Amino acid sequence: MGPIPPGFAGDEGLLIGRTDVETLIATAGGTPLFAYDGARIEAQVVRLRAAFPREISLHYAVKANPYEPLLIQIAKLVDGFDIASAGELGRVAGLGLPISFAGPGKRESELEAALRAGVTLNLESEAEADRALAVAGRIGVTAKLAIRVNPPFGLKGAGMRMGGLASPFGIDHDRVPALVRRLLAAGADWRGLHIYAGSQSLAAEALVDAQCATLALAASIATEAGAAPPELNLGGGFGIPYFHGDRSLDVEAVGRGLAQSLEALPPILRDTRLVIELGRWLVGEAGVYLARVVDRKLSRGRTFLVTDGGLHHMLAASGNFGQLLRRNYPIANASRFAEEPCDEVTVAGCLCTPLDLLGDEVMLPRTQVGDLIAIFCAGAYGRTASPANFLGQPEPREIVV
Repeated sequence: MGPIPPGFAGDEGLLIGRTDVETLIATAGGTPLFAYDGARIEAQVVRLRAAFPREISLHYAVKANPYEPLLIQIAKLVDGFDIASAGELGRVAGLGLPISFAGPGKRESELEAALRAGVTLNLESEAEADRALAVAGRIGVTAKLAIRVNPPFGLKGAGMRMGGLASPFGIDHDRVPALVRRLLAAGADWRGLHIYAGSQSLAAEALVDAQCATLALAASIATEAGAAPPELNLGGGFGIPYFHGDRSLDVEAVGRGLAQSLEALPPILRDTRLVIELGRWLVGEAGVYLARVVDRKLSRGRTFLVTDGGLHHMLAASGNFGQLLRRNYPIANASRFAEEPCDEVTVAGCLCTPLDLLGDEVMLPRTQVGDLIAIFCAGAYGRTASPANFLGQPEPREIVV
């Protein structure tokens, strides 16, 4: 199993936001339940601010977790939001922070909604630039346009590589200067560059190298285009430990590396606002998914615990969200959190598919019907990254504490 994040153990067993899980479940109205510890998210922001140069702005990637009460809290902690749909725009438009909108395939209605709201569009193609300019002209606004760059390098050791290959995301770096000049000539409000090389990295050195390469690429593009970018989104890619053997990212080392890169910042970027965009690292370890055991059964020598939850709520823990080989998320018996593991079991969900496994051959304390199973690292890409309507099962509850 993966490592349970520190800080959840208390005298009363598993605590989330200093509250015992049965109290949370009673407050929320039952299981399955996603519970998010707001203090943990705030602590992550404080840690990042202390580790990084003061001139770095922090944006939250809404796709990681768009739960509205969580967004209201996060709005008090960060400098902006990064969205990927009109639906996400609707959740953050009234929270008073700058917004940027990335993602391929933006519909004309989405372009119009974003332009009317003063959102910065991160362009994913030259054709999207044409559509955005046409919409802006039709509705009589000046388009705020940035360019998402497909860089010639990737993030080494990333869980998902986003650069150095053919991609539906962004515009190949060698075509970007020409587009910058075209946007400026068209009278657009060019807002800068968005360069994202990969995600879910636990290697500080790899992130430092990627950020250094990103700064150099941005300077090269700006020089060729003859215009300094007002803003440069350095992306994120900060990972959290999900699996056995994973080690937490040394964020302080990443901050020191970026500070050194800024000391040698090319002159053309001296007045550029620098942004780090984070989602998973801010909220991932703050979330716990709780499901109740409804059956314990033996089949051909294996013990199965069947819960009222499953992959329709927590797809990533089932191994069906980006894993090549299935590995277990951190998991525990929340009802017997302080007891020693003695029982090899497979924790299954309630769906009619063998894919619905929340923990495959894991060691837990002796677990009975009625006990609570806790899946950790559930704060990012949990509920909204899962097929909630599969088989018509009830939706999970959510709560921030």
